[in-house]
Amino acid sequence: MAVITLGSVTAIENRRPATGVTLDAADLTRCRRRIHLDHDPASAAEPRALPDPALEQRRADAGEHRVRVGAQLAAAAGAGWVTVGPSGRIETTAAAVAAGAPMIWGAVVPDVDGAGRRGGAELLVRLPEGGYVPVIVVRHRVTDPGEGAVTSLLEQPTPRRALPDATRRIRSQPRDMLRLAHLNRMLRAAGWAPAPGVRHADHGGVIGMDADVVLWHDLRSGHWPGGRSTLTEYDARFADRTAVAVAAATGAPALAAPSRVTECRRCPWWPTCEAALESAQDVSLVVRGETAVALREAGIGTVAALAALDPAVEPPGLLPGMPFADVVSLARAWLRGLSVVRRVPRVPVLRADVEVDVDMESFGEGGAYLWGALLRHTHGALPGDEPDGYRAFATWDPVPTDDEARSFAEFWGWFSGVRARAAATGRTFAAYCYNEQAENRWLLGSARRFAGMPGIPTVAEVQAFIDDPCWVDLFAVVGEWFLCAHGKGLKRIAPAAGFSWHDPEAGGENSMRWYRDAVGMDGAPPEESQRLRLIEYNADDVAATQTLRLWMTSPAIEDVPLASDL
Repeated sequence: MAVITLGSVTAIENRRPATGVTLDAADLTRCRRRIHLDHDPASAAEPRALPDPALEQRRADAGEHRVRVGAQLAAAAGAGWVTVGPSGRIETTAAAVAAGAPMIWGAVVPDVDGAGRRGGAELLVRLPEGGYVPVIVVRHRVTDPGEGAVTSLLEQPTPRRALPDATRRIRSQPRDMLRLAHLNRMLRAAGWAPAPGVRHADHGGVIGMDADVVLWHDLRSGHWPGGRSTLTEYDARFADRTAVAVAAATGAPALAAPSRVTECRRCPWWPTCEAALESAQDVSLVVRGETAVALREAGIGTVAALAALDPAVEPPGLLPGMPFADVVSLARAWLRGLSVVRRVPRVPVLRADVEVDVDMESFGEGGAYLWGALLRHTHGALPGDEPDGYRAFATWDPVPTDDEARSFAEFWGWFSGVRARAAATGRTFAAYCYNEQAENRWLLGSARRFAGMPGIPTVAEVQAFIDDPCWVDLFAVVGEWFLCAHGKGLKRIAPAAGFSWHDPEAGGENSMRWYRDAVGMDGAPPEESQRLRLIEYNADDVAATQTLRLWMTSPAIEDVPLASDL
């Protein structure tokens, strides 16, 4: 390693990467084509998306979270704490390592071996035998209720204090594990890691959004498909992304071509890739991921080529995902500009005498601040019934807050009362949402978090409702009975039923910004207008699901082409 001396401070010098490029841990979970464009000098003039305000805000929130956690850790550590300042960070980190500091906050690790890595850890923790393991601080949840996670108290951020946790299980966060592996490799190259064979030498910790414990990962355990360890997975990804970047930087043939994936929605390079994909009518415009890869390997690279295939014959190779006939129909629908086609002449949707559409609004992982419900008595109300219409059950205390218990209890009490009234009067009941994953998560999460508080149902009660056939996920209905050439999101599908949102900016990302203003999260006075805006947005969401359901069970559905007729 290259060593330089600065007075009494010994520091390790970065070497020029042998590959000519440097990657950080985030590159390992990014699209390979994005890596190419990030390193291709010829891409400098290509179009990019405007900066995403929501992404910038999340980064700012994450920075504030790290500052708060750092202050907590520093107070607990006392004299054993070293903070690396904003300048000369590698040199200051190296000096702290040389001095054997127990904990180093804000560390930056040098790229000693010239492998082309850059990165730093929120915290380096020294083991008794010498050497450091990384701890990172993130603003997302890293555990779920359950058991099996290995954690230590926040005030004791060392793997030597970690124990199996009977109340938590690991929530899969590949980006966290790969970042820890990235730091592990950098620390070992710098000579700052514990010696091989030392207990916990290849561990790394994560402090999540709740910042109540440190979750510890053994990077040599087989958490990945095929039993691969995190370090094995990391090494393969790093080698692959490095090869892609080097080819781009040196003008060699590109190792990554454009292909539409989930990441495209938030990628700054999407305008460039979209133009290329549209020009080529690339097959990934219809099917993404492994299905698109499999089709290209079979020589079917365009939507037109896919649409020309006979859906009744054997597919060209093993295609993951949906049935081959549906894949062909999607391509034909895309070529004809159809957003939705039917799989069946009649769409079966559970209907009831009393129907409630439900939609929940949450602020990231902070909490569920609004439960909206739209009540409809299909055959008319009876005396004593709740009146038809929309209701909002909200808290405007910034989440997380115990006031969520009040708003959730009010929602559950009203909702359960409507359901009980239907049963008592011999009428059927059904409730609807669009993509139950979010609603179910917060239903169960609220029952667990506020257990024992007034009006809060037990987890068993909530689970019984979720398991009841009366709880209908219209997203699943759409997925089963329709083919959607441009996505199955509510904002994509409801317009086919004739629904439109009042707010032209309606969307999940924008609602996060509105919420910040509604509760005065950034220090400004709370804005009543933004609270009303959020309620209107929620009211439109439940109205959209109701409109969609009515449309699917009306004669108007016959105007939607059948896939078999394409």
